[in-house]
Amino acid sequence: MNTGSDEPGEVATADGETKSEAPLGSRAPEFIKARRALHLSWQVGVFVVGLAVVGAGVIMLPLPGPGWLVIFGGMAVWATEFVWAQLVLRWTKRKVTEATQRALDPKVRRRNIILTSVGVVIVAALGGVYLWKSGVQMPWNIQE
Repeated sequence: MNTGSDEPGEVATADGETKSEAPLGSRAPEFIKARRALHLSWQVGVFVVGLAVVGAGVIMLPLPGPGWLVIFGGMAVWATEFVWAQLVLRWTKRKVTEATQRALDPKVRRRNIILTSVGVVIVAALGGVYLWKSGVQMPWNIQE
């Protein structure tokens, strides 16, 4: 798979089928594209809405909320009108598909499970040592 190509072509899906990518360009209705001033104001509106959604996603990164999901949603809003956003989304979709296929590889899954288990054991041991050394008592055993 050539992940560096920006040309439309066929895309392999997880179930082995291939499908054609949508053409690049504006997806505005034809009556809007026909009038330059209306199309320009449409693009400004799409940009502002996409910017608001991406901005909300950036705010959600350190705060509770689905930050990355909202950022990609804002990119999808921009991709309805701007070719650069369509190319970024295509590249992102290809990378996510590749990562998904790698993650489903049995060897990689086994390695990830082993590393996670080792990490949990280490964190539990460190937590136990901390509680043992600090002499923490349960609230019902505290003498006043």
